[in-house]
Amino acid sequence: MFTLDTRSRVPIYEQLIEQLKMMMMREVLMQDDKLPSVRSLAQELTINPNTIQKAYRELEREGFTYSIPGKGSFVAPFQIDANKERLEMLKEDMEKIVSEILFLGGSKDELIQLIEKVKVAEREDAE
Repeated sequence: MFTLDTRSRVPIYEQLIEQLKMMMMREVLMQDDKLPSVRSLAQELTINPNTIQKAYRELEREGFTYSIPGKGSFVAPFQIDANKERLEMLKEDMEKIVSEILFLGGSKDELIQLIEKVKVAEREDAE
């Protein structure tokens, strides 16, 4: 279910967050689905439970999940209004990244190819 690269410079909790977000976006995890418990996921991935807890807290802070004391963490309903702020923040980040790519000599065509590559990969994962 999860593939973590312990040699990566990206912290494990961030890798976990990204993989969970992708599962939600690709509807592998649906609204109100229960996430694995911190303890069971820590045992499965052989990592510290605090790492899992940190990832779950961040997902909840960003509005991707909600928790019920004594029950666990669940996938939050998709709310357009709640996600507008996050979407605007991502667009601003994207604008900065695109500007930097162009400044460093990247081309508009390369950016378009990158977007197409992401779209193709998303369709392949959905199948």
